[in-house]
Amino acid sequence: MSSTELPFVPPATVLPKVAPVRVGEGERLRTVGLPGITLTVRSRPPAREGLPPALFVHGLGGSSQNWSALMEQLEGDVDGEAVDLPGFGDSPPPDDGNYSVTAHARAVIRLLDASGRGAVHLFGNSLGGAVSTRVAAVRPDLVRTLTLVSPALPEIRVQRSAVPTGLLALPGVAGLFTRYSKGWTAEQRVRGVTALCYGDPGRVSPEGFQHAVEEMERRLQLPYFWDAMTRSARGLVNAYTLGGQHALWRQAERVLAPTLLVYGGRDQLVGFRMAQKAARAFRDSRLLTLPEAGHVAMMEYPETVAGAFREFAADKGASEGSVGGSERRDGFAGASGEGNSGDGADAATASGDGADTTTVGS
Repeated sequence: MSSTELPFVPPATVLPKVAPVRVGEGERLRTVGLPGITLTVRSRPPAREGLPPALFVHGLGGSSQNWSALMEQLEGDVDGEAVDLPGFGDSPPPDDGNYSVTAHARAVIRLLDASGRGAVHLFGNSLGGAVSTRVAAVRPDLVRTLTLVSPALPEIRVQRSAVPTGLLALPGVAGLFTRYSKGWTAEQRVRGVTALCYGDPGRVSPEGFQHAVEEMERRLQLPYFWDAMTRSARGLVNAYTLGGQHALWRQAERVLAPTLLVYGGRDQLVGFRMAQKAARAFRDSRLLTLPEAGHVAMMEYPETVAGAFREFAADKGASEGSVGGSERRDGFAGASGEGNSGDGADAATASGDGADTTTVGS
């Protein structure tokens, strides 16, 4: 095997046992077997029967736990489920080893089709935002509204702080990094991730930090951890190069569902300057900007994001039964290769570039 090839990953049936994934109070985990993939789904029972379904999709290196705080905030508004994408969280690698954006989108579509829950309020963060955009574009019948938190859509001028993540997609880089960081503790790794993803790392509680350390320790025991990270990063970079109907910005323009866009002013991975471009691309959009937030606003400011979604869904008439679109499109053929503030912040609303725009904070 050359130095640029990724290591062989044994089948899930022979993987070593690791510590169980944390399940928060009021949450449940279940396993869903689908063709070629097995997915773990985290759910939170709704406050009452009859609430519309929602699905939450995490970003690169994340898991369904990234949505726990927001799911708790919205338990009186939606019947929420969060998925661990293949190779992340508690979901084993896909049988075919395909971690492209298209493959992740296909996994989400298979889950939604199999659930029989109908059109959902679809949420996505970072990589999950790109995946959710593709799902909404090719299967509008499955999406009631779309909420994107710092979606990883193509940027021409990438921020310097995002370059190391992009380099992970290059052959051999993952191996070099694992050797370089071999002596790092799980705590050191979590501090680095927190500093990169949060606008203010001080918003992480001591209990939350300890939970993150325990999860990092668990992940580092998985022999496919870096493989999933590397291949997913490569899949995202490849998706940026696709043209025609499979280009992510082109697909954003095809989304029929009302779309809530959430961008953080201190995001070190997705440029804040992309917020207005996204507001113009999605035909029926509302933009929430959080100047103090980083890359994971739903974790830093869950009350604010929940309040914005609640108001957005009510204004769009999507709280109970309205669906963004019923037309089904074949978006996979040839695609190979690849607000109310709940945190004490002031909110001001203005319009711009065809989208409602709300800025929370100063």
